[in-house]
Amino acid sequence: MAEFRTLRAGVFLPPFHPNDEDPLLCIERDFELMQWLDKLGYAEAWIGEHHSGGYDIYGQPELFIATAAERTRHIRLGTGVISLPYHHPLMVADRIVQLDYQTRGRAMFGFGPGLLPSDAMMLGIDPGTQRDRMADAIDVITRLLAGEVITQESDWYAMREARLHLRPYTKPRPHLAIASAVTPYGGRLAGRYDLGMLCVMAGSPNGYDTLDYNWELANREAGAQGRTMDRGVYRVMAPFHIAESRVKARENVRAGFREVAALFLFGQPRGRCGNRHAEYRGHQRRRPRRHRHPRRRTPRIGELLGQDRRLRLHPAARSRLGRMGGDQALLRTIRALVLPRFEERNAWRSQSMDWMRANRGAFSAKRKAAVASAVERHFAAEERRREGLEATK
Repeated sequence: MAEFRTLRAGVFLPPFHPNDEDPLLCIERDFELMQWLDKLGYAEAWIGEHHSGGYDIYGQPELFIATAAERTRHIRLGTGVISLPYHHPLMVADRIVQLDYQTRGRAMFGFGPGLLPSDAMMLGIDPGTQRDRMADAIDVITRLLAGEVITQESDWYAMREARLHLRPYTKPRPHLAIASAVTPYGGRLAGRYDLGMLCVMAGSPNGYDTLDYNWELANREAGAQGRTMDRGVYRVMAPFHIAESRVKARENVRAGFREVAALFLFGQPRGRCGNRHAEYRGHQRRRPRRHRHPRRRTPRIGELLGQDRRLRLHPAARSRLGRMGGDQALLRTIRALVLPRFEERNAWRSQSMDWMRANRGAFSAKRKAAVASAVERHFAAEERRREGLEATK
């Protein structure tokens, strides 16, 4: 009898691309990463949706997955996640079915409320409404995938005899999952709608502390409907790096740590969120370290370009940029890190990050208030449920 692996490995690709790199090469590198993961036997990869900041550059992960599926054979590819409050539920369901066919069932679909407050602000959406809209959208999408014809309205969409004109390729439906971070919404909805769980903050202290509670909540919701949660679709995500030694590992990641830390610094709320309950306390992030990088040489190259706009860099420039390991690596480094500065491909990305930085306080306050409200409402509902149980005794 064949043995099945009980632990599968995958990758969560937000992605994080510093906004001074060439986005064309960033995207191509991500496709190459998918091919490597496929060859190495990784089970799956999840690709995120974001619309501001310039680092997480995919506004619609389904488009990336459609191309990645053509370049790979085995690996499963998931949206990590579709920010449901930003999309009409019927359009999401339609894209799910189409991609299910195009990938012959290899596509998976993760749902979430939307991470960055700056994304919601650009769309005129109050962060305090996002989790309720996500729950509403999941209800509609699962009903559409089951073949239901829906007529209903809300304050953010309308549907008139809405139905899917294609049945899903995967029976009974493609794999669906929900992001579970800090609030209890993820666990509760996973149990209610038979969804997998993407525990995207398991690597942080407050996210780790909520794992047991949210899994228990999911099982309770599932049990109320006569089902049990499947541990096989319970995913725990955390960042890590492996090298020959701790010193080498730190040296490897130092160059990119500052850029990633900047995204978290300006894209996430400061302080604690929903700190009435110990398991929902936030955590502090360490300040990024200073580092050296070839980008520091761009001012000198800028001076040269100012003298002669026809200048072409060639392998002889390695003495200026440092030892990057071979002509091919050197030219790729120049193309990826230096030339985009002068081609102005990243101006909008930098402007978006500047805007997030300037509005950090307002965005942080909105997201903290939304998280705190979600936690408070959950425990208020729990209290009412317990009172109801007591009353029936």
